[in-house]
Amino acid sequence: MRSSLALLPLLLAACTTTSTAPQTADANESLYARSFGAARPATLLVVLHGDAPTTRPGYQYAFAETLAAHIPNSRVVALLRPGYEDPQGNRSPGERGLTTGDNYTPDRLDAVSASLRKLRAHYPDARLVLIGHSGGAAMAADLAGTRPELVDGLLLAACPCSLPEWRRYMKTRLPAAPFDQPVQSLDPLQTVGGAQLGLRAALVVGADDPITPPKFSRAYAEALALRGIATDYRVLPGKGHEILDDPEVLSAAERIAAALPRKG
Repeated sequence: MRSSLALLPLLLAACTTTSTAPQTADANESLYARSFGAARPATLLVVLHGDAPTTRPGYQYAFAETLAAHIPNSRVVALLRPGYEDPQGNRSPGERGLTTGDNYTPDRLDAVSASLRKLRAHYPDARLVLIGHSGGAAMAADLAGTRPELVDGLLLAACPCSLPEWRRYMKTRLPAAPFDQPVQSLDPLQTVGGAQLGLRAALVVGADDPITPPKFSRAYAEALALRGIATDYRVLPGKGHEILDDPEVLSAAERIAAALPRKG
């Protein structure tokens, strides 16, 4: 796999070398990232992985590489969320949390938004599309509502976008897990009012998703539409939770990138 593997400060310096050694950022550094695609893109796409309660997430890198190959003149950056470690041992600063909907908090959103601001500064002529899967989708939705100036397009796959209701649902599925403990996470349905009216949004969810059933995505899609935001909501027949690499998600990203007006 050819990529630029680096912490964001190195990524933003347009480093193109490949490193296999694990890297850990300290608390004052940016999130770990891998980047693919054009050096001077018209579209910048940023991918946030899910909560991954039992694994070290790395699937976002493969999706980012595929996406960069399909969207012309694009740069795709897959971020490792705060406190997470990937299969190669690279780690982002911060605390991972219990992955019970507890890690979509203001401090973690600050860490992701700091990386987005650096990327926007480095690629000032690019439109930014924020893509999230599962818990990463909840974070992406919160960022679109609380930092609207950073996000031009939003793609959410398998989103737990109605957070309190989703946590109650998960408590019925996993009674032993602490889904009933209070959290400081932001609920996307409470932040949606801050999303910019020019936002282009899409939500994709599997019809047979046992973790984030369609009703949690539908509620957020309806809230966006009520705000007057162009929103594409699709339910994939026969599909479950792990849909980030589904062709429909790829197509949704392509449609958003094509619909956004160019800068400059």
